[in-house]
Amino acid sequence: MSTLLPLILTWLQIYGYPALWVCVCIAAIGLPLPIGLLLLATGAFAALGDFNVILLFITTLTASVCGDSIGYLIGRKLGSRIIDWLSTQKRIRFISPKVVVRSQEYFQRRGIWAIFLSRCLVPALGGSINILAGAERYPYRKFLLADALGETIGIMPSLILGFAFGTSWEEINNLMTTASILLFLLLIAVYLVVLLVRTLRRMQAARAQTEITAETEPKKLQSLEVMKVTVNAKKS
Repeated sequence: MSTLLPLILTWLQIYGYPALWVCVCIAAIGLPLPIGLLLLATGAFAALGDFNVILLFITTLTASVCGDSIGYLIGRKLGSRIIDWLSTQKRIRFISPKVVVRSQEYFQRRGIWAIFLSRCLVPALGGSINILAGAERYPYRKFLLADALGETIGIMPSLILGFAFGTSWEEINNLMTTASILLFLLLIAVYLVVLLVRTLRRMQAARAQTEITAETEPKKLQSLEVMKVTVNAKKS
């Protein structure tokens, strides 16, 4: 259990929903706070009648989206400047302009999944993804949509399990952590398999193209020789 959790729970018992909102918002910006444990604990408190689980969900969701939006704004204002500075350095070139353009194009295509998964599966990467999305000037509407959906899916299980199991919320947290790691590894494995299949298909296509070229090349040479013979015959 995090050493900060008892202090946060004390604030929660004293100040209620505002304390939860502030903690979740700060964590969404990037400060490493044990929000998963906190949500399980607040769900358990709701089961005891100390809080309303629906209000807990609304408080957590709005705080998460607000914190994520602040991180996005930071990346929008400062992250792009840092990337531009790194890409324009002549003496010490960290990032080439081509790499910057490619990263922006890639994030425009696949960024929505990075945003979504960092909310419900790998929350530790949420703060970095927010800044990266802002720096890459990812459309805010798409960011907000993926953010809200991901946060909703990420928040509900912790609150529901904490509410359902009450005083056993610490053991549930261990199970959730293990399940998240296994699911993340499974997604990586699926991605690698898909990448391998695509690579094999490209290799097969390239090999087939090479074979076709090898077959047609002699025919082209023969045609050229016939044309030369014909031209010479006409001249003579």
